[in-house]
Amino acid sequence: MKKYLIITSVLLLAIMILVTAFALYNLRDRHKGYWVELDIQAPPPARIHAGFSAVTITPEIIDTWTDTNGNFRYNPEEGDTYRDITGTGMFDAVWMAGFQNRKPAQGVHDDLWARAMVLDDGTTRLAWVVLDAIGFFADDIVEARKRLPANLGVDYAIVSSTHTHSAPDLLGLWGPGQFTSGVNPEYKEMVINQIILSVEQAVTALRPARFRFATDPAGAASMLGDTRKPIVMNPIINIMQAIDSETDSTLGTLVTWDNHPETIWNNNLLITSDYPHFLRKGIEKGIRHNGNLSIKGLGGTAIFAIGNIGGLMTTHPDIPVECLFTGEVFEEPTFDKVKAQGYNLAYLAIQALQDERAVEMETGSISLRAQSLKLPLDNKLFRLGAAIGLFDRGMSGWMQFRSEIAYWTMGPASFLHHPSELYPEIAYGGIEAPEKSDFDIPPIEVPPLQEFMHGDFRFMPGLSNDMIGYVVPKSQWDTKPPYTYSSDSRPYGEINSLGPETGPILHSALLELMGYDKHSFLDTND
Repeated sequence: MKKYLIITSVLLLAIMILVTAFALYNLRDRHKGYWVELDIQAPPPARIHAGFSAVTITPEIIDTWTDTNGNFRYNPEEGDTYRDITGTGMFDAVWMAGFQNRKPAQGVHDDLWARAMVLDDGTTRLAWVVLDAIGFFADDIVEARKRLPANLGVDYAIVSSTHTHSAPDLLGLWGPGQFTSGVNPEYKEMVINQIILSVEQAVTALRPARFRFATDPAGAASMLGDTRKPIVMNPIINIMQAIDSETDSTLGTLVTWDNHPETIWNNNLLITSDYPHFLRKGIEKGIRHNGNLSIKGLGGTAIFAIGNIGGLMTTHPDIPVECLFTGEVFEEPTFDKVKAQGYNLAYLAIQALQDERAVEMETGSISLRAQSLKLPLDNKLFRLGAAIGLFDRGMSGWMQFRSEIAYWTMGPASFLHHPSELYPEIAYGGIEAPEKSDFDIPPIEVPPLQEFMHGDFRFMPGLSNDMIGYVVPKSQWDTKPPYTYSSDSRPYGEINSLGPETGPILHSALLELMGYDKHSFLDTND
C-alpha cells in the first residue's frame, strides 16, 4: 500500500512539474530585454517624402464545408461535413475571428491587405502599416520590426489593425474549440513577411509630397451606434492626403473613423475587410452608379485605420444605411449595406478634402515619441489562455504584458497610437461614475486625451503596435451584480479587457507621452 502511495505521489509530482514547465514555457518573454524609449524632436520644416504600398494578406481557402443546420458554426457532431481538398486527412480550415469560434471561412469576398505609408522628413523615417486583421500581438509586431532590413533606414515602424471581424484568427480566440487556437502559424508568418514587403515597397515609392488635411464632423453620424451607456460617440472622419509635389497626383490617402468593421455581422462566412474595402475602393477608383463613374476617385493608395471603438462603437443590424444614389435604406447586414456604408464614407472623405476648410502643408517635419509599458493581466480567463498557449505571446513580468504607445506630429496634425479598443469617453470626455459599479470612485481617466493633442487635425488610431482588448474607465467597471444602468446582465467590455487598472495606467502613460503631467495638466515642453 505504501509503495502505491509513493508511486502515485511521484506521478502527481511529475505531472505538476510538467504542467508548470509547460505554462512557464508559454509565458516566456519572446523578446527578452526589448524596450522602446524613443524621443525624436522635429527638425526645421522641409519637404517631406511619402511612399505608399498595398500587399495582399488574403488567405487561401481550400477545404470547404457544409453547414447542415445553418447556424454558421462548424459542428461535426450535428452533421456538418467538410471536403478534404488538400488531401491531408483533416479539415484545413481558415478560422474566422471576431464573433464566435468554430466558424470556418467558405470563400473570399474581397482581398485583405497590409497597407503601408512611409514618411521621411530628412531626419526621421517613419513607417506605418495597417493590416486587415482582428488584431496583431506586440510580440509578432516586434518580430516583424526585427526582420526589417537595415538598409530601409526606418527609424520606427508602427503596425495597426483595422479590427475587421471577417478575417482569419491571428490572436487564438476563435479556433475549433474554446481552448483551441484558431491561428495558422503559416498564415501568421505570411502576414509578418507581407508587413516587411509593404514597408520595402513604400520606401521604394518615396516621393516629395505636399499634404492636405480635412475632417468631416458629422456626415457619418447616422451610421454609428453606441451599445453601452454612457452614450459617447465620435462621428468625425479624419483625412490626410499625400500629393506628389512634382506631378500633383495622389500618392495616398489616410482615413480614420471610430467604428467596428463588422457591419456584415456574424452570419457571414466570406473573408472580407468589411466597409473599409469599399471606402478604400471608392477613394482610389471613384464611385460608380449604373455603370457610370458618378464620383471621381483620388487615385493612389488608400489606407483606413480605426479609432476609439470601445463601448461598443458599431453599425449593428438595426442601424440603417442609406444608398448614396438611390436613397434605398439597408438595415439587414448584407454586402449591399456594407457597400453603401463604405461608399458613403469615401464620398464624405473626398468632399472634405475638396472643401475650402481643408488645410494644405507644403513643408513640415516629424516629431516622434514612443514608449514601451507594462500592463497587468488581471483577467483570469486571459491568464489561463496565456498559460495553456492559446495566446502566443509572452510576459515581460509576472502576469504583465509588454505593450507600446506612440505619438507623432507633422505640421497641423498629431497622431496618438494606442494598443486597444479604447472607450471613447477616455479619449473625448464624458466618463461617468454610475451607481452599482464595482468601484465607488470618481472618474480617473481625466482630462480627456484629445484635449492635449497638438494641431487642428487629431488622429487617434487604436489597435496600434498590439491588441489588448477593451479599455474601460475604472469608475464604470462592472462585473458584479447589481449592474449599472439597471442592466440585467454583465456588460460585454470587461470580459475582453486586461483588467480595471488598464484604463488609469494607459491614460497616464499617453498623457505623459504627449509631454503633459497628469497632475498639473501643464505642458512640460514649455
